[in-house]
Amino acid sequence: MSDPNSKLLTPQNPVGIVGYGAYVPRYRLPASEVSRVWTDSMGATPIKEKSVPGLDEDVATMSIEAARNALLRAEIAPTEIRAVWVGSESHPYAVKPTSTIVAEAIGAVPNTQAADWEFACKAGTEAMVAAMGLVGSGMAGYAMAIGMDTAQGRPGDALEYTAAAGGAAFIIGPEDDSLAVIESTYSFVTDTPDFWRRAYQKYPEHGHRFTGEPAYFKHIASAGLAFLEMTETTPEDYAYIVLHQPNAKFPQRAAAKLGFEPEQVKTGLLVSEIGNTYSGAAIIGLTAILDEAQPEDKILLISFGSGAGSDAMALRVTESIEKRRHLAPKVRDYISRRTEVDYATYVRMRGKLVMK
Repeated sequence: MSDPNSKLLTPQNPVGIVGYGAYVPRYRLPASEVSRVWTDSMGATPIKEKSVPGLDEDVATMSIEAARNALLRAEIAPTEIRAVWVGSESHPYAVKPTSTIVAEAIGAVPNTQAADWEFACKAGTEAMVAAMGLVGSGMAGYAMAIGMDTAQGRPGDALEYTAAAGGAAFIIGPEDDSLAVIESTYSFVTDTPDFWRRAYQKYPEHGHRFTGEPAYFKHIASAGLAFLEMTETTPEDYAYIVLHQPNAKFPQRAAAKLGFEPEQVKTGLLVSEIGNTYSGAAIIGLTAILDEAQPEDKILLISFGSGAGSDAMALRVTESIEKRRHLAPKVRDYISRRTEVDYATYVRMRGKLVMK
């Protein structure tokens, strides 16, 4: 039994990631295109380019792709999954679950629980923590947690440079079947309104510089430092750290504040190549690390969701990773199959041009 006085969340029965899968759309919008249209190409851009969903892609279709990849690596029947949870801030329906679409498409219905999750950019890790509890309590053998988004930024806003599409799916199961054991997790949450979108608003709003120190850095650092202290670990105990990636600079700066070296960060840093995938931003970085991590490597994952909160969790890679990570496409496979689009095509694909 875990210590009732500990703020760590530790499952009663050891659990881990049994299967994982990522998905990134093919299309890419260079940041230079956004700059060309809105600033006459003046000044630097925060990333190189971002992923853009195709006309027939949304959170449901992309979640299905990632979920199928996770099933390939898990090598279990979809009917063994007792929960399908999809975390996103861009669900395709205001009233209709994304999770039931995904569960039906992968063959997990009807004997499964399904629900959609929200917590800005940490909806994916929020679903992972819940899946840990479901499996760790013995209520279920396997549960699927997905973080996926088709993020939008108002035309000309700073968010438009980075608001991208993609994410990842994880099947949480017993430790013995795991590719990476999740040892424990900790959450740090406050009411910090740095980013929001009211009902019927098309685009989100943000607190500009307020999103940095009192929001992102405070929550990442507080969650990370508390987790390290409670687990009695140091940055030297981890091969990698994965942080939420709103841009290229924030995760590097936050990792340094926690005492991590640049080489511990860069493997999971994908934002310069695909943008900020919101609910999938931290966890797609985790999939990139699992694509090349070695057995016994330890990984510290810290997500961030505006509003605001962070989930920190430690993972230990197992021997099974060597046999099963090649059973599905890797993150780099999706990144390399790019098709560049210009700003006008992007506007059409994302429905930004509204005619009344």
